[in-house]
Parts: sequence; structure tokens; C-alpha cells
Amino acid sequence: MSNLQEVTDATFDEVVLQNDLPVLVDFWADWCGPCKMLAPVLDQIAEEQEGKLVIVKLNADQNQDTVREYEVMGLPTLNLYKNGEVVKQLVGAKPKRLILQELEEHL
Repeated sequence: MSNLQEVTDATFDEVVLQNDLPVLVDFWADWCGPCKMLAPVLDQIAEEQEGKLVIVKLNADQNQDTVREYEVMGLPTLNLYKNGEVVKQLVGAKPKRLILQELEEHL
């Protein structure tokens, strides 16, 4: 299981939008196979980027308000938030190298 912090509709604003660091939110669900494949990749990235990037998980089935607000249509979806705004969105499970490449300009 992942070591990443879980956020909810109730904690999203404080943990994600008010964070001084960029925050990558993994929108996932228990039934989503690609989400499970992505989890260890995100754990690795979180360790390697510690101090530069925060990665958290949000269960899409249990936190529908946030899913609707950010128009998340497919899972897994990775949204990168910086200064309270979405600056990048990645949909689908991607290899670590491609995720880092997509995030690089924002870190």
C-alpha cells in the first residue's frame, strides 16, 4: 500500500491549495487497476522529490465534490497544483520518466 497522505473534500483546501510547495494529487479508486500500478511509481517520485514536491492521494469515489470541481473524468488522473491552481493534468497511468518530464518545468 502507498505511503502517500490521503486528502478528502474536507482537507483538500488546506493540504493542497494552501501548500507552499507544488502538490501532485493522485485521483484514484479501489476498483481502478491502472491506479494500483501507478501507486509505487508515485511513492518513488515522492521520495526523490522530497522538499520540492508533495504528492497526495484522493479517493475519487469518496470525494465527489473535489472530483466534480476539478472536472476529473478518468482515473487515474494526476493534477499538479501550484499556488492553488492546476498547472498540469495527466490522465492515465504513465511511466515514471514521463511523469517527471511533464512536471519538471513546474518544480
